[in-house]
Amino acid sequence: MVQTNKLKVFNDPIYGFIGTPNELIFNLIGHPYFQRLRRISQMGMSYLVYPGAHHTRFHHALGSMHLMTKAIQTLRLKQVEISAEEETGLLCAILLHDIGHGPFSHALEGFVIPECSHEQISLEFMGSLNQEFDGGLTTAISIFKGEYPKPFLNQLVSSQLDMDRLDYLKRDSFYSGVTEGNINSERLISMLNVVDGHLVVEEKGIYAVEKFLMARRFMYWQVYLHKTSLGAEQMLIRIMRRAKKLISENNLLPASKALLFFLEQTNPMEIDDQVLSRFAELDDVDVLSAIKEWQHHEDVILSRLSKMVLNRNLLHVKIKNKPISQEKAEERMNLAMVEHGLTLEEVQNFVFIGEISNKAYSQNHQAIRILKKNGKVTDVLRESDQLSLKALSKTVTKYYSCYPKEAV
Repeated sequence: MVQTNKLKVFNDPIYGFIGTPNELIFNLIGHPYFQRLRRISQMGMSYLVYPGAHHTRFHHALGSMHLMTKAIQTLRLKQVEISAEEETGLLCAILLHDIGHGPFSHALEGFVIPECSHEQISLEFMGSLNQEFDGGLTTAISIFKGEYPKPFLNQLVSSQLDMDRLDYLKRDSFYSGVTEGNINSERLISMLNVVDGHLVVEEKGIYAVEKFLMARRFMYWQVYLHKTSLGAEQMLIRIMRRAKKLISENNLLPASKALLFFLEQTNPMEIDDQVLSRFAELDDVDVLSAIKEWQHHEDVILSRLSKMVLNRNLLHVKIKNKPISQEKAEERMNLAMVEHGLTLEEVQNFVFIGEISNKAYSQNHQAIRILKKNGKVTDVLRESDQLSLKALSKTVTKYYSCYPKEAV
């Protein structure tokens, strides 16, 4: 599949025009595996809270690649050696870093292919594309896996200050309208440097890093872990579980071939060519079209859950700082069983508890290094005078309960 137009330009609402640096990148973007990302929503079910949040993984991948070109230019200006092969590897790695996401991104991760992260599936896609493009992605795969001998290349793709995070925070903030998440990605990139093979931020960029970490915290609690989208995604998971259960009991369910393939699986899956091919056919459209059909299904649980999600008649969600007692959960279950005529097994689709946690900054996972004017390298927490920043390195756990607010 050889394209002829090498001058393709995308008009992005965040950065303006994004070009395609070379023929390999152009052909990767045109590949069906990558074009599928146009049909994978970036923020799952968040559009039920923030109506503008309808952007896709396609947008995000192109934006991340654009920021990577800026980072490469910045580092080269500071005499950091990045060869043409390494540049292409970086651009391919960041372009394809999310190609393994399934329908509604994180919402159904671990359900479509159990115990398999989107990073693992991305790697499988990259391996398949590498064969198709005659080894053109070998360096990209090495960088993506963290095996390349220059650690900073991997850190540009996957770390606590990578091009992935710099794009999704700015982009998700823009589309959701949550201005607290907006960051100055250009300022952060301009402050990047490399010391002893590792990515660092020059000391004068510390305030931009502080703003970035605070913005990430705001976005997680205000957007990504918002109680309404959290509840909707939990309902989506329960719709899929119910569908899988009905199919295992030999019930017929209307759905696309790709979705049925995964719903019919009962044994642990290994990602072979067939599984990867089916996964490449699966996107948000399959799930939404199935739910639209299932709202009319004779199974009351499946139809009720489907109608509730489609019509945004969602469960009531409460989030607390302390664990919710089992007694309280059972009390709500019993009440729902009586009010809505549900069995104990059925009511667990409508009344359930769980927990969510977030850690805005980890000192253990590739800490953000600050390069001081005297040449020493330290951790951002050590150099920051923000007490609130210290708190960001602690894991915050909250507890949620979902239950009907009216007749389901």
